[in-house]
Amino acid sequence: MPATDEPTQLLIQSNKADVMPVKTRDGDKLGYVYAFMINKRTGQAVYAVLTIGGFLGLGKAYYPIPFSLLQFDPTADAYVVTIDRRVLEGGPSWANNAPLFDQAYADRVASYYDVGKEDLTLVGVTAPIA
Repeated sequence: MPATDEPTQLLIQSNKADVMPVKTRDGDKLGYVYAFMINKRTGQAVYAVLTIGGFLGLGKAYYPIPFSLLQFDPTADAYVVTIDRRVLEGGPSWANNAPLFDQAYADRVASYYDVGKEDLTLVGVTAPIA
């Protein structure tokens, strides 16, 4: 939970994401943001990895969802998932070992949630000159 002495702010440090609550459309607690997946080219958060369930760190499941499926509720200082909980829980996830978040996995997530695919190819990216 966010500290009560800290005001709600629009920006969040990625290393503090694990305290950002996520709720259902009905206002029920769902879990927390575990991490944000940031596009290195644009600096934009493309996916949020939610952590749901578990007790004392055991039994947690991680669900990557397109960031566009979250809405920020400034009153609750929480994200609200705009899809049904059952849809989320049936989607791509992992328990112990995170998959390689490559183009194929990103396409799988996008297809499941019926959103536009994110181009994760490195074509056109050049290495810096030393």
